[in-house]
Amino acid sequence: MKVTVVGAGAVGASCAEYIAMKNFAEEVVLLDIKEGYAEGKAMDLMQTSSLNGFDTMITGSTNDYSKTAGSDVAVITSGIPRKPGMTREELIGINAGIVKTVSENLIAQSPNVIIIVVSNPMDTMTYLVHKSTNLPKNRIIGMGGALDSARFKYRLAEALECPTSDVNGMVIGGHSDKGMVPLIEKAVRNSVPVSEFLSQEKMDYVVQETKVGGATLTGLLGTSAWYAPGAAVSELVKAIALDSKKMFPCSALLEGEYGLNDLSIGVPCILGKNGIEKIVEVSLSDAEKAKLAESAEGVKKTNGLLEVNA
Repeated sequence: MKVTVVGAGAVGASCAEYIAMKNFAEEVVLLDIKEGYAEGKAMDLMQTSSLNGFDTMITGSTNDYSKTAGSDVAVITSGIPRKPGMTREELIGINAGIVKTVSENLIAQSPNVIIIVVSNPMDTMTYLVHKSTNLPKNRIIGMGGALDSARFKYRLAEALECPTSDVNGMVIGGHSDKGMVPLIEKAVRNSVPVSEFLSQEKMDYVVQETKVGGATLTGLLGTSAWYAPGAAVSELVKAIALDSKKMFPCSALLEGEYGLNDLSIGVPCILGKNGIEKIVEVSLSDAEKAKLAESAEGVKKTNGLLEVNA
C-alpha cells in the first residue's frame, strides 16, 4: 500500500511515523510546500527505521504531486493549526482553499484514492471535499471521531483509575468543543456500564473534559496536538490497508442516516479496503438524539460559511 500525507508539520509527521511503525504500508510519501521540509522530516524518520524495526519506505517531496501518484490513501493535514483561544471554525477561511486545492491535486495523480481529512474545521473540510470532487462518498473520511473517542477513553480510564485497555466508549457528532457527543450512557469497563462505578457528577466531568480535550492541549502546548491525531489517523489507514472491517466513529456524508442529510458528521463507520464500508446506525436515547441534532445544526452553520463553487 502507498500512503500520502500532505502537510509535514507536527500532525503530518506523526501520521507518517505511526503508519511506518505499524509496518503495514510499503511506502509513505510526505509532501509539504516548504522547500526541503518534507524531505528533511522523511530522512529523519527513515533514520529511525533500524531502531524502531519498520521496513516502510518514507520519502519527502516539496509540492511535487507526481511523487504521490498511485496512492491508495491520502491524508490531508495541511492548513493552519489552532492557537490558544481560537475555535476550529475560525480556521475555515484559509483552510478551505488549501484543502480544496490539495484534494484536487491528489485526485489528479491518484483517481482511486481514499482521502482522510484532518484539517480543521474537520467536518466542514470533509464536506468540502465531498462537494468539490467527484469521489464516491465512501472514499472521503473525516478523522475527528476516532481522535475524540481516544480522548474519551483516556478520561474514562482516568476517572475509573484503571488501564485504558479496560474501557471502551465512543464519541459521535461534530469535531468541535460544543458539538461532540460522548456516549457516556454506552461507555463500559469490561462490558459493565461505567455508571456502575462512577457518580453522575464524575460522568459529567468526563464528558466535559472530553469535549474540550483539544482546547485543553492547545492551551498547554500553544498549538494543536499531534501525537494522538497521528495515532488516530494511523489506525484508520491500517483498517483500510488490512480490510479489517473495524468500527470507528468518522465524519461521513449522511443521506438520511440518523435523520440527517447533506452534511458530514461523526457517526460509527465500518472501515475496510473500500473506505467506509457501512455507516452503522446505533440506537440512541432521546437525550443523545437531541445532542446529535444540535451538533448537526452547528456543523451546518459552519458549512454555510463555505463557498463551495468559488
